[in-house]
Amino acid sequence: MLNVIDTTLNIGSKRLLHNINFTIAPGELVAICGPNGAGKSCLIRLISGELKPSLGEIHWAGKPLSAWNLLQLARQRALMQQHAEVGFAYTALEIILLGRHPHHQGASRAQDYQIALAAMQEVDAVHLANQIYTTLSGGEQARVQMARVLAQIWESTATPRLLLLDEPTAALDPLQQHRMLDIARKWADKGDIAVVAIVHDLNLAAQYADRIALLRDGKLQAIDTVETIMTPAMVEACFDLPCILLNHPDGGTPMIAARRRSE
Repeated sequence: MLNVIDTTLNIGSKRLLHNINFTIAPGELVAICGPNGAGKSCLIRLISGELKPSLGEIHWAGKPLSAWNLLQLARQRALMQQHAEVGFAYTALEIILLGRHPHHQGASRAQDYQIALAAMQEVDAVHLANQIYTTLSGGEQARVQMARVLAQIWESTATPRLLLLDEPTAALDPLQQHRMLDIARKWADKGDIAVVAIVHDLNLAAQYADRIALLRDGKLQAIDTVETIMTPAMVEACFDLPCILLNHPDGGTPMIAARRRSE
C-alpha cells in the first residue's frame, strides 16, 4: 500500500506541492494528469524516494520511505523517468540489465539475462538488444527504459511492488502508446503491483486506469474513478478547457472532446 500523507514539497522559496493526500493499493493503476507545471514529475519523484518531502510522509508497505533500506527498496520499486541521460555507448540490452543491478550487485547472472530478454519481449524490443542506446529513436528508447524498470521488479517479493512511470507515452506513436499502457495495466492486474503513471492524454488514461488524479498548481484537485473524473466540470476546472463528454463506442469508456474556441 502506498500512502502519501500531508505531503508538501518546497524547493528554495517555491512551493511545488501542497498538502497532498492519497492512498494507492496493489492491483491499481492510477494515472496522474494535469497541466504543464502542475507538479506531476515532482510528485512521482517524491513517491520514488528520489526527493524528500518538506512536510508530511510517504509510506510504502506500512513504513516510511525514509525507513527503507535503499537496496531492498530498489528490488520492489522502479521508476521510469521522463528523461534518461546515457553518456556511454551502452547497448539496449546493457541498459535493461542495469535494472537487475539491485539483485546481484556484481556481474550479471544467467538469470538476469533471461529476465532482461523476457522484459524486452514484453515491450516488443528484442530486435533492439544489440543496438547502441543513443542511436535509437525517442520511442525506442522509451520501450527500452520500460523494459529496464520491468526487469528491476520482475520477481514477486514478500511485499508488494511499485511501478512508477513518468510520461511513459510521451515519445510514442499512437499504437505504442496503447501498448505501453496495456503493459502497465497487465502488471497492475498481477495483483501485487501498484502502478502510478503520469499521462498527458486524459482519454488514454481513462481507457487503462482504475483512478485518475488531477493535479493543478501543486495541489491535488481530485482523485477518483474514471467515471467521476471524466466530466466537463472536472476537466475544465483543472485544465481551463471547455469540453463535452462522449462515450467510447467500443465499450462506453468516458471520453472528453474539447470544444472549439471561438475566433
